[in-house]
Amino acid sequence: MLLDEQEQFLSYNGEVLVFQLLKPKHVEGAGDKTTNLCVRRMAFNRETKMFVEKSSGAFSMRASHSKIEMVCCSCTTDSRTGIILPCILVKKKKRNTIKYLLLLLHSSNQFEQSFHFKMDYELREDIRLFAGPSVLWRHANKLFYISSNTCVVQSAPIQLSSVVWTGEIVGEGTVILGIRTACLQESEDTDEFSISDRAIWGSELFGYAIQTQKILTGTCFMPHAYSRVVSSVYVCKNERVKKQLQISLVAITHKNQLIWFQNGLPKGVCELPFEKPCSVKTAVTRSNDLLFVVFFASGNSCVVQRRDSLQVASKWQKVKSLLVDDFIGSGSEQLLLLFKDDSNTEGLSTFKITDLEVVNYASGINYKHDVPAAEGLQENGLLTVQALETRLQAGFNSVQELQQHLELKKKVILESCRALINLVEERTHILPKAKEVNAEDGLVSLWDDVENPPHSLSKETTLASKVPEHFTEKLWQRIVGDSLVVGVNLTDSFYLSLNDVSLALVMDQDFPSISPVIKCQSKIIKLNKDFSALAVSSCQIEPPPKKMKLDLHSKNDLKGDFPKTPAGVQVDGAKTVIAVTSLSPLLAFHRVCCVVLLHAKKQKHGSDGLQESKTITILCGKILLSLEDISNGRFSVKMLRDHSYCTGAMEDILAVLAASVRFSFQIASSDFTLTPVNSWLLGEMECTPFKECHDNIFCHKAGNVYGTIFNWSLKNPFEGVLTIFCRNLTVLFQCLHSLIRVLPPSCDVKLLRSGRKAVLTEQLALALEKEMLTSKSSFFSKESKAEDTLTWENEAVKKIDNAPLASLLDTVEGVQQFRKKFQNEREQSVLSMNQTMNGALYQKIALKIAEAQLSSDMIVWRLS
Repeated sequence: MLLDEQEQFLSYNGEVLVFQLLKPKHVEGAGDKTTNLCVRRMAFNRETKMFVEKSSGAFSMRASHSKIEMVCCSCTTDSRTGIILPCILVKKKKRNTIKYLLLLLHSSNQFEQSFHFKMDYELREDIRLFAGPSVLWRHANKLFYISSNTCVVQSAPIQLSSVVWTGEIVGEGTVILGIRTACLQESEDTDEFSISDRAIWGSELFGYAIQTQKILTGTCFMPHAYSRVVSSVYVCKNERVKKQLQISLVAITHKNQLIWFQNGLPKGVCELPFEKPCSVKTAVTRSNDLLFVVFFASGNSCVVQRRDSLQVASKWQKVKSLLVDDFIGSGSEQLLLLFKDDSNTEGLSTFKITDLEVVNYASGINYKHDVPAAEGLQENGLLTVQALETRLQAGFNSVQELQQHLELKKKVILESCRALINLVEERTHILPKAKEVNAEDGLVSLWDDVENPPHSLSKETTLASKVPEHFTEKLWQRIVGDSLVVGVNLTDSFYLSLNDVSLALVMDQDFPSISPVIKCQSKIIKLNKDFSALAVSSCQIEPPPKKMKLDLHSKNDLKGDFPKTPAGVQVDGAKTVIAVTSLSPLLAFHRVCCVVLLHAKKQKHGSDGLQESKTITILCGKILLSLEDISNGRFSVKMLRDHSYCTGAMEDILAVLAASVRFSFQIASSDFTLTPVNSWLLGEMECTPFKECHDNIFCHKAGNVYGTIFNWSLKNPFEGVLTIFCRNLTVLFQCLHSLIRVLPPSCDVKLLRSGRKAVLTEQLALALEKEMLTSKSSFFSKESKAEDTLTWENEAVKKIDNAPLASLLDTVEGVQQFRKKFQNEREQSVLSMNQTMNGALYQKIALKIAEAQLSSDMIVWRLS
């Protein structure tokens, strides 16, 4: 902004910089005359409500036979450090030579000459300072600029009649917005334009990127028709969204209007109160209101607010300078208006600071007597408290909304659990009324929205009533470390008819603040009838993701730090289903009653000869758990050493196996037999076999390894498989470290995945066969239905088909019958090629095929 050459004002970090050119008194005998460029840093004192001088500095220049003037000042970025510094352009005119100096002002009030250049003409039009620092001006409708990096005056390959804005654009660097004569296409004839068309389309707004020398079309800033009337522009915001430049700007026109543009389209217009607006800038107040500050050539100014519409909020006359910064240190911007005062030569004697809201300071008021200092502090404190109250209220509203959302989720989960418990206990569950739900939570009842879904809960759970009365042999519970183990022994006949068996634990009490569903991990423990081998099956883990898992009955909800045990082979005699959960969260309730539910898929032979599965949920019973029982050791595992055997109940053995992590290792040696392994187990590890199953041995060694179970199976004297059931990985590493020390050096130890290769291969063959039959039966059933729809047409032309072809072609009636027959066959062919299927049937077929593919993919992954 060009100001009085003797005194110029600039705002910087909440301070007002006052630049003045002063000539020192002439001293006799002195040689060259000097002129000092002085700067004073003025800060607003909140106690006296006046500007006081903080510091000052000066820059001396020789002025013999030269006239020195200040051209303009601004805050620009120093490219060497990236710091924004005050910058001032000074002109020294001596005879026919004009020299320009660009000075930077540092925080120490020291001036630094960035560069200088000489011209044979004066810079008068559209002088701008921008990052570098750099100087830009217009002369003879051409654009010139010089930067501190080159120190050479350069000319841009463009012609323009005015520069309306200079600044940074994302992705383009420094961009200049200017007005130039419109460039018509070669095919367009200028004589075809009317006088009004030439007046509108004769000029255009465009952008020029200095670094890339790229021309930017003006339509991304504003419509073409506005180019002729625009006098100044201020770009408020620019960003790139999906590689598209989005710009918000405000422009003032020769028609005394202020127009707001967004992405090239006008969004609002306001009539200005004075004529000849020359510049516009923005200010953001403490309430995040955007103010447009307009300065006029006559020395007047006004502020336009952008709320529902653009409106003039305030206006002033006889304004010498208008600055925008945080002068009072409140964290938001205010306006500083410096008024013309002929009676006082002091630049900051007559001023006004305002944000058009609560901040309003003006000179000429004796605040020292009229307003106590404590009252001023109280006012500022009140403003801070009001801002904090607004933020606190917004945060409180957000917390309330989150709490309501969580309460609603809890209600839905609790109601679902009550419905599930009532269902398995064959009790009638009363659903909440839609009106009550709407009034209380703002929800809409969806109970009656779906009619006859393909897999409705009522159809799937009807099998629960067909379950035999005595399907469980025993329900038991044990405590192993920090785990609660709950087991259900199923009868042989009932277990063999089930697939994907798992247990779920649901708290029977109503706790309004927590979910009654307990996270647990289901496992299937299988001991052969002759107790010669042992296998543990957890719920199956997935291979690397290939498709969405369609089974919604998750059986692995417990988050663990150890790898899950993959599923084993289900053989005869496997009938114990176990759930393992963390004990610590349950101890907070002192006494807990849990309902034990068994989830499974019951096998059923379908009409197409394939086995179908229906999901069932069965109530197995309830368990009670209290701190008193735990303290008395009622559910503790008891493993006693009786001579050369380890004695313990079968439930104790199963509980330890279920709460442990299983690892299998193949040990092979080409040079030595593996007899040291057996010696290591019975000697160093102090293991004794279980009396009920001799191949599984219990470690009695004191320390972390106590309670570890081993299973050592020799294939031949040189190869065997060692299975370890341990509490955590630390115990596993201790066991392996001790084992490696006794093994021969040539031994190879390899971690195995669960499942024997021969059995998995057989399972894969059965799974692939089931997958093929499922796909075949699904599509064949669809084709058979399509054939049934065409039966009536086949019957209608049956007589025509049996008639001799030669006899049909002898008569006109025969030809017509043959034509009808041909037409019917063609329609049947087209209809059979365009079969449709309803959504429910397609969902059922897709679910069957996906389940079959998922089973085969799982086995292939375990074999790999």
